[in-house]
Amino acid sequence: MALSDAELAAQLAEVAGRLLLEVRASGLFEGKALGKAGDQTANAFLCHAIRAQRPDDGLLSEEAKDTLERLEKSRVWIIDPVDGTREYGEERTDWAVHVALAIDGQPAIGAVALPGLGEILRTDRPAPVPPPPKTLRMLVSRTRPAAEAVAVASALGAQLVPMGSAGAKAMAVVRGEADIYLHSGGQYEWDSCAPAAVALAHGLHCSRIDGSPLIYNQRDVYLPDLLICRHEHAQSVLDLVRAQKG
Repeated sequence: MALSDAELAAQLAEVAGRLLLEVRASGLFEGKALGKAGDQTANAFLCHAIRAQRPDDGLLSEEAKDTLERLEKSRVWIIDPVDGTREYGEERTDWAVHVALAIDGQPAIGAVALPGLGEILRTDRPAPVPPPPKTLRMLVSRTRPAAEAVAVASALGAQLVPMGSAGAKAMAVVRGEADIYLHSGGQYEWDSCAPAAVALAHGLHCSRIDGSPLIYNQRDVYLPDLLICRHEHAQSVLDLVRAQKG
């Protein structure tokens, strides 16, 4: 039986995650060489599998040369073989594999694998987001916390939660480990498409930090900012960001 798009996304993310763990466990690579080997191995698998399973769809990957023929497609797979290469190389758990299908520019279907945690979050298996604690928790980069996020957290009285990759941070909101992920430091379509698809399927708010929608499969794939949070916090965060810029 043919896999549905959601089943395919989940299987791709799972297998790529296993490959990445095996590359790291081989002990044959260190430092930047490990990240490069992992990226290239996972990317080769994902690209070959997508082209075999969905030959008529477009494809955009962080690790492959972009071709503008995808702009003519309604359905485009957007992948990030290793989101959080540094964390992957350091044998941390806060890295991810992103596999998404954008349909007419919308983050429609996707899966985010967290191989270090042995978990895959997917659009076809949404679960209730756990209730929040009394103190809000805002995710920030563990190495370069964005000034906007730090300022918003201060205004909301939120606790800062440093974490690695974009996918890990977004899934921390889905998993109920945090409440707000506000990013303004620069990203590309592959950084947010799968996380946004999964977060939307789980009933969370996803947008640009000016409140506009996230649109994918654009000629310019730079998509620099992102807000994923519980709906009850979205307007407060957007208002605070607008006030900073005002």
